[in-house]
Amino acid sequence: MLEEFCNSTFWNASYLDRPDADLPLCFEQTLLVWIPLGFLWLLAPWHLFNTYKSRTKKSSLTKLYVTKQVLVVLLLMTSVIELVFTIVEGWGQTPGPAVQYTNLCLSIVTWLLVLVIHHCRRWCMKDSWLLYIFWVLSLVCGVFQLQTLIRILLKGSNSNIVGFCLYFISYGIQVLIVIISSFSERTPETKTSSNNPSATASFFSSITFSWFDSIIVKGYKQPLTLEDVWDLNEEEKTEAVSKIFEKYMQVEVKKAKKALQKRQQKRKSQETSESRMNGPSTSQSQDNLVLEDMKQKKKKKSVSGTTNDFARSWLIKTLFKTFRDILMKSFIFKLIQDTLTFLSPQLLKLMISFASDPSTYAWVGYMYSALFFVVALLQSFSLQWYFQSCFVLGMTVRTTIMASIYRKTLTISSNARKQYTIGETVNLMSVDAQRFMDMTNYIHLLWSCPFQIVLSIVFLWMELGPSVLAGLGVMILLIPTNAMLATKSRAIQVENMKNKDKRLKLMNEILSGIKILKYFAWEPSFMEQIQGIRKKELKNLRSFSLLQSIVVFVFNLAPVLVSVVTFTVYVLVDTNNVLDAQKAFTSITLFNLLRFPLAMIPMLISTMLQVSVSTERLEKYLTGSDLDMSNIGQDVDSGKAIQFHDASFTWDRNIEPAVKNVTLDIKTGQLVAVMGAVGSGKSSLMVTILGEMEPIHGHINIKGSIAYVPQQSWIQNGTLRDNILFGNPLNEKRYQQVLEACALLPDLKILPAGDLTEIGEKGINLSGGQKQRISLARAVYNNSDIYILDDPLSAVDSHVGKHLFSKVIGPNGLLKDKTRLLVTHGIHFLPQVDEILVLANGTIVEKGSYKTLLANRATFAKNLKLYAKQNSTEGEATVGDGNESEDEDDLELMPSIEEVPNEAVSLALTRENNFQRTLSRRSDSNRYRNSLRNSLKAGNMKPKQREHEEVVKGQKLIEKEVVETGTVKLSIFLKYLDAMRWWLITFMLIAYLGNSVGFVGSNFWLSEWTNDSQKYWNQTYPTSQRDMRIGVYGALGFSQGFFVLLAGLLSTFGAIHASRTLHTQLLDNILRAPMSFFDTTPTGRIVNRFAGDISMLDDTIPMSFRSWILCFLGIISTLIMISIATPVFVAVIIPLAIVYILVQRFYVATSRQLRRLDSVTKSPIYSHFSETVTGLPIIRAFEHQQRFLKHNENLVDTNKKCVFSWIISNRWLAIRLELVGNLVVFFSALLMVIYRSNLQGDIVGLVLSNALNITQTLNWLVRMTSELETNIVAVERINEYIKVKNEARWITEKRPPRDWPSKGEIQFTNYEVRYRPELDLTLHGITCNIKSMEKVGVVGRTGAGKSSLTNCLFRILEAAGGQITIDGLDIATIGLHDLRNKLTIIPQDPILFTGTLRMNLDPFNKYLDEEVWKALELAHLKPFVEGLAQGLSYEVSEAGDNFSVGQRQLLCLGRALLRKSKILILDEATAAVDLETDNLIQATIRKEFSDCTVITIAHRLHTIMDSDRVMVLDSGKIVEYDSPHKLLQRSGGLFYLMAKDAGIEGFNTSL
Repeated sequence: MLEEFCNSTFWNASYLDRPDADLPLCFEQTLLVWIPLGFLWLLAPWHLFNTYKSRTKKSSLTKLYVTKQVLVVLLLMTSVIELVFTIVEGWGQTPGPAVQYTNLCLSIVTWLLVLVIHHCRRWCMKDSWLLYIFWVLSLVCGVFQLQTLIRILLKGSNSNIVGFCLYFISYGIQVLIVIISSFSERTPETKTSSNNPSATASFFSSITFSWFDSIIVKGYKQPLTLEDVWDLNEEEKTEAVSKIFEKYMQVEVKKAKKALQKRQQKRKSQETSESRMNGPSTSQSQDNLVLEDMKQKKKKKSVSGTTNDFARSWLIKTLFKTFRDILMKSFIFKLIQDTLTFLSPQLLKLMISFASDPSTYAWVGYMYSALFFVVALLQSFSLQWYFQSCFVLGMTVRTTIMASIYRKTLTISSNARKQYTIGETVNLMSVDAQRFMDMTNYIHLLWSCPFQIVLSIVFLWMELGPSVLAGLGVMILLIPTNAMLATKSRAIQVENMKNKDKRLKLMNEILSGIKILKYFAWEPSFMEQIQGIRKKELKNLRSFSLLQSIVVFVFNLAPVLVSVVTFTVYVLVDTNNVLDAQKAFTSITLFNLLRFPLAMIPMLISTMLQVSVSTERLEKYLTGSDLDMSNIGQDVDSGKAIQFHDASFTWDRNIEPAVKNVTLDIKTGQLVAVMGAVGSGKSSLMVTILGEMEPIHGHINIKGSIAYVPQQSWIQNGTLRDNILFGNPLNEKRYQQVLEACALLPDLKILPAGDLTEIGEKGINLSGGQKQRISLARAVYNNSDIYILDDPLSAVDSHVGKHLFSKVIGPNGLLKDKTRLLVTHGIHFLPQVDEILVLANGTIVEKGSYKTLLANRATFAKNLKLYAKQNSTEGEATVGDGNESEDEDDLELMPSIEEVPNEAVSLALTRENNFQRTLSRRSDSNRYRNSLRNSLKAGNMKPKQREHEEVVKGQKLIEKEVVETGTVKLSIFLKYLDAMRWWLITFMLIAYLGNSVGFVGSNFWLSEWTNDSQKYWNQTYPTSQRDMRIGVYGALGFSQGFFVLLAGLLSTFGAIHASRTLHTQLLDNILRAPMSFFDTTPTGRIVNRFAGDISMLDDTIPMSFRSWILCFLGIISTLIMISIATPVFVAVIIPLAIVYILVQRFYVATSRQLRRLDSVTKSPIYSHFSETVTGLPIIRAFEHQQRFLKHNENLVDTNKKCVFSWIISNRWLAIRLELVGNLVVFFSALLMVIYRSNLQGDIVGLVLSNALNITQTLNWLVRMTSELETNIVAVERINEYIKVKNEARWITEKRPPRDWPSKGEIQFTNYEVRYRPELDLTLHGITCNIKSMEKVGVVGRTGAGKSSLTNCLFRILEAAGGQITIDGLDIATIGLHDLRNKLTIIPQDPILFTGTLRMNLDPFNKYLDEEVWKALELAHLKPFVEGLAQGLSYEVSEAGDNFSVGQRQLLCLGRALLRKSKILILDEATAAVDLETDNLIQATIRKEFSDCTVITIAHRLHTIMDSDRVMVLDSGKIVEYDSPHKLLQRSGGLFYLMAKDAGIEGFNTSL
């Protein structure tokens, strides 16, 4: 039929059986023309429908678009002209063949369709892949007709010259269109809408990743910064993906919870039936019953305890549903790639037979070579697109899980939260989410590995018949071995995760409490604890690595064993079976293909096992209980602001309620004070209103929004202004009001950049009082209806407290119309509150106004009497005393006696110091007051603008994390190799060389062996020859495995040694770093070194290092083999090597920098996360969850765009390298065809089977090089912290006498100190003498240098001049630990560490239990600790959360009592305790430390009025130093003024 249609032969095989083969013209004009047309017409409707669906706004015309349309119109014209010409020519004559008319009509309609498709693309940004493939197909199919027409013309036949010319023109136009379509088209709209060119890249640019060129080039020229990295497309952003994930998650979790209920019911019914069966007989005694009951309880707890059961197996399903599209896409790519992989061995087989048969035509060889190239090219594209899909999927899965964990954290209940420390939750985000990313990269191998194994076996059967079964048997035998190793590895991994968690948790605490460690010289104890955990970790790591070495050995041996066994059986089964080149090398190639799935299976298993552990952890966390707000209602119509109806709440269902049966009404606008002893449940009552506790019964009703000020202030890392605004818009007038009311204006004077000064993590560069006032300012600025104030006045001194009360909290303050609940220990505020609640043991024991409670003469009245006397002098003078002038009221603004810590002072500008110095020189008190008032009242109260915009040293506290740029220095590699030890490395390299020699040897031996089939043609194959061939081949194969095992073992020992050495150096150095280092470095950044970087050192670097050596030697051996076989190949290697090195250099620079950016953008995610976990109650109280969620999404997206670019850079490289590899294969094949006369089949087999392998290995080498360079950055980052400058040595040759200091005399001689070399002096020539057993109080205004004084005694700060001697010994001459061990401090922030109570008091186990109990008794904690079930072994939770702040303060007192050194320093030690406890503490200190020298840094003046002498500091100088009595008599003195401000003038009479 087709022959009639063409009027010529359609197919004739004889056309091919000649040296100049050709195809019949009919075949070219029908089938080859219709293939591209059919492709276009079939897919066009679907394509147009998709365009319609994803249409956006119509884009503008571009030159590229117009050019394409013009060229298609030209094609249309050529077809029309040809059609007209054909009709005219055939007019009146015999008409030409039908094919001519049909094809031209088809072409015309097709070109019209192309015009329509082109036009429709203007509504859709993406380039048309359909058209590009159509043009390429059209060119490929048209090339046959083109060469046929040229041949006809060359023969001199020119019957249809016009038709020929038009065909050539249209072919030329199509070539032009393909070239033009390769360029990306960017319209003005797309330029503005997205800066990510991937959205508008042409199809060619997309498949080759050429759109990424500009970043690669930029990265090569200069190190990339975050601004250079393109943003993500909208649909890839975390918010978009999370929404889809959340939708599916809700459905799946619901199903999982139903299944959980069924399981629990089943378990209950089982248990009840069991208990019926084992029902107690009447004869059983009561004791037995009790025992039985306890057993049951235990059993119950272990089986159905919350720890063991939760909603399971929903996470994987949800992820699958969320990402099924991209999974399908990657599945198709992988399927194509796997299928194409198995074409190569078949082509190799054809190539060998071509080389072995001289009679075959040369064009067959060239065709095979071209096919080799095309198959390899298609394989490369599908493989890279498969990788692209998988890696992007992995990245998206990771970010989705991270976002879900964050979202969950914002709603999780306090009880569920208690099960996880901050370290553990961060681990969920970093480690577990990362594991999902790793698994997703390999997810398709689950079906692909078995698929490849089956295909390999099928093709091997076709080559070697049943002998393959022998090889298969070997493989099957290896599977259980492997499974056993994997199970063992998993157990070790799980164990190690626990150790890692423990170590990071402890590390986190050490860094949080580093100041305490330094004050008490406790670093060695904690270092020992960390090293203990690390030792276990490394022991497990060694076992794991040894198992891995065995796994690697088994899998290197597997293909060798399989091939040896298979070939041996093949040769032995039948004497006629002779191994020839075709069989041997095709089989070897297939065995090589088998190697990959077999090697991946163990890795897959271990990844799956790790993910199963992570899945459990994540499912448990993500389905943990949420805040139970069911008992808290929002009734707007209620007349009361807060109503409690018989409410009982608890922290944990297993312990008794913290708030019991409270019934309470608080009217709108009331100020209610909450009183009670330490641990009476004041904070619990506050937190109940926020819904942070578990309800037992009862109900709370709240009317309006809530603002919360916690007892321990939570400050974010950001500017002071950000902390106060807390996401609200800036209203300058209100903002200034709030600053003034919260007494923050004087602090802004001291801070270098005013309210734009950056505050460190956890408010590290602020004093306790400043933090508390910022926390209060945040709440006030937020303008809520109800204010819950949990003891905000404890951290500030009394007159600032009074200022805050009168300006903010009290009846005339900013909040006068709001409802306020105030927990307080300050009695002098009570007359001004509307109602007082007195709590004891979680219940309200008294309630009423001040007068009512006094009249009741119950607990409250008694307590009040006891302390009223002592505090009357302190409180009444300024509260409600109307005769004070406006001036004096303003003076209260100066937080004169409240301490700003050293860090903030160190940030002060020179001109601030000058300002204070001039103030302090004015002795006249009136002038002093007026100048101060003016400085505060004048218009310069606005946050200080710097006169000249230079950033002053100290304005930025937290330095930006250093991102190293450029190549990783050689010294870093050497540092790592050094840590591994050189002799180990030498032996390891020798072992790897042995492996390569074995590899080359076995290949050449196989080539010789296959040559025997030619040598013994038609002869009997000698048995001795056969046995020798098998024996040597087996021995060479076994030697490869043995050397790999040896090298693996050596590298394991080296890597473990390096890990141990570097971790020890890092830990040792960090703990010896000076305090200033911790003030300017966020904890997250240091923890990152101990978490991510150490983990790289343990796991990733050794593997990358081993793989790199194997790859490098593998490539060298392959190239040597090819060059020996065909020396001409060297000429090809050189240009390819140059291209290869260029591509690699370009890539590595960019990739390395992108990896660094990835590391640096990861830290803020974890920092922000731990900040959120710490401040959760506040975020929830203010209802700012959405804002924090958004901020987290932005941080995650910033990191994601770096990872995305890094993934693309890998694909960019791989496509180009695979091209180099494909060219190696192509040229090898081409050279085989050209030099076929001098070559035999065995050599062709040897060369090509190895060349086919090279593509993958080349790819791996660059990957490993860049991975090694990227991962070695971890060593670089660790090394950066190993080099941090240390403080002085802990112990020096000069040791003080054992009983030093026996007297406790302290002598300052012209002592000067500064915080950092570039800053001004903080203390200026201090000279004074503190006698033995003297009690000295230190006072002074903010920034006077009080804390600096204590820091100098402990040598936290080193002298800039002068000296301090204690009992005549210069403290600068002895070791820090010798000094710090002999001093004791009770610090302002009570910090506890996780561990037992005893460890917190005595980490070195120096003291007997009796001594510890005695200290607890003196610290008034003995009854409390005796009440705990475990007593001294009671576990302290993270940051001491299971103790109230007051109890923590008492524990710190216990530490001091236990050490009982000759010198005691108190730094506002009683801020957080109630007055009764405060009194007890003061009495204890007076009694127990009566024979000691006591220095008290006073924030409340009354605490130092019984001192022997008072030191008044101002601007780093001692301005007064005498007994309080004498100082009060100097009416113009600074102390006198301070005392007057605090209302202590009358104190001199009571002395």
